[in-house]
Amino acid sequence: MEYEEPQFFHVMQYAARADGDVIDMVSGNPDWEPPGALRTALSEYAELSPDAFQYPPSDGLRELRIAVAERRGVDPEQVVITVGTGEANYLAMARALDRDAGDEALLLDPVYPYYPGKVEMLGGTQRLVPTARDGGLDLAAVREAMSDETALVMCNTPNNPTGAVYDPEAVAEVVRLAEAHDALVVVDEVYEAFDHTGSFESALRIDSPNRIVTGGFSKSMAITGFRVGYAILPEEHVEAARTRHMLVNVTGPRPSQYAVLHALRETPPSYYAEARGMLEERIDAFTAALDEAGAEYTTPEGGFYVLARFDGFPGTMANVKRLVDEAGVAGMPGETFGTAREEWVRFALVTPRAVEAAERLADYFS
Repeated sequence: MEYEEPQFFHVMQYAARADGDVIDMVSGNPDWEPPGALRTALSEYAELSPDAFQYPPSDGLRELRIAVAERRGVDPEQVVITVGTGEANYLAMARALDRDAGDEALLLDPVYPYYPGKVEMLGGTQRLVPTARDGGLDLAAVREAMSDETALVMCNTPNNPTGAVYDPEAVAEVVRLAEAHDALVVVDEVYEAFDHTGSFESALRIDSPNRIVTGGFSKSMAITGFRVGYAILPEEHVEAARTRHMLVNVTGPRPSQYAVLHALRETPPSYYAEARGMLEERIDAFTAALDEAGAEYTTPEGGFYVLARFDGFPGTMANVKRLVDEAGVAGMPGETFGTAREEWVRFALVTPRAVEAAERLADYFS
């Protein structure tokens, strides 16, 4: 089977080859400092004995699993440490589709593009389900779409690309619907550290064998290159996830797990609050500049992405390339995220040049 190259890479490569200065607002690579404790732990790691350079336990360092469990209020035996949140989602989605409970995956539109790719890899069929205008859950649409062929419902809150923080009661209702159809609900909470409204509640509050939660540290600790994520699964699904994880990756990297463990233990809440505050300032400044461009835009409740719509300029790949060449700003085409936001362009505000980018857009569309 042939798979399409993710369009993220296509846009980033196009921007890298462009003449002139281009502000990269394509991917969610945080530009701020990781926790100091993480750097210290890495330095210490280099001096450890040779056994520290060998395989860690397949499901992750025991101490890290305990630290994640304590932070998220679950049993450590429910936690599987993965190679980033991407693998955590893959394991959870595989579990949903491997149970002979249907082969359909409900994906909320707009959708993070790696979800459909994983469904295809796993032999499932996808069905896009519309969300509310603000990006929140549309329970009526989910209820209408769900059937006994539904094996998986994929949620992401805070959401990429809309920035919506889902109503906790709406998530709980989706889980109840899934229970009635023997489907699993996977809730990707990788942006949970960037809740700008105070309304986010983890789906872990929902006690159900049909609910799986995934997360990671790539965004919250500004370490996308370290690839440390986790899946939190009900007891009956843990062993299947562990086995697939072992077959795919054997295990995850020990040095990054060691560093994340120490950062979890020693990083004060102020680190996360400062990053969140900086992003909120960028959101305010970026959207104010978009006002000057006459753009319609989303103000994210969580995460660090802004969707913008410019009159007469739909969010196609061709138009995104025009912005790279003519405005010096690289974003992601809205058509990449399904059908709901084809007129829009998504911008990641993880660059100190976010305001400069908005000013370039204002100049370009004025």
